[in-house]
Amino acid sequence: MESFSQLMTNVSNWAIPVIFFAFLIIGYIRKVKVYEVFVEGAKEGFDVAVRIIPYLVAILVAIAMFRASGAMDLFVKLVSPITNLIGMPAETVPVALMRPLSGSGAMGIATELIKTHGASSIIGRIASVMFGSADTTFYIVALYFGSVGIKKSRHAVAVGLIGDATGLLAAVLFCRMIFG
Repeated sequence: MESFSQLMTNVSNWAIPVIFFAFLIIGYIRKVKVYEVFVEGAKEGFDVAVRIIPYLVAILVAIAMFRASGAMDLFVKLVSPITNLIGMPAETVPVALMRPLSGSGAMGIATELIKTHGASSIIGRIASVMFGSADTTFYIVALYFGSVGIKKSRHAVAVGLIGDATGLLAAVLFCRMIFG
């Protein structure tokens, strides 16, 4: 198990620099003006950011209302018997619920869990892996679909939530397998 952990540490330490330099090398080989293309993309990104601000405000207000109303705590109590069956600590349920809604909300909850239980605790580890194993499905649909005028998301929400559930369950499974 120690060699696997060391391998993962080495991979994570080198992944970003290798990818960064690969882009530069591929751009050079293809005679792409990498810096100019990057600056142009950054300009377009700024325009997109300005267009999505109203959608961002709406989703953040809805999330704050959900947490402040106590609905999150009530839901955690209702589903804790089920989560206990799969080995998921009840404390991590808010991370699982918040992750499809808001990355910053899920990060805040995971940070609180890590401060309370410790980074090396099973709760801290599961919360951390959950954070990286799911995406902000509702946030993506509300923001990006709304900003480009898509009214019918069709199967995007269902597929996104299936992917989120798979990632969250895998986080619990693998954390239990690796960390006990």
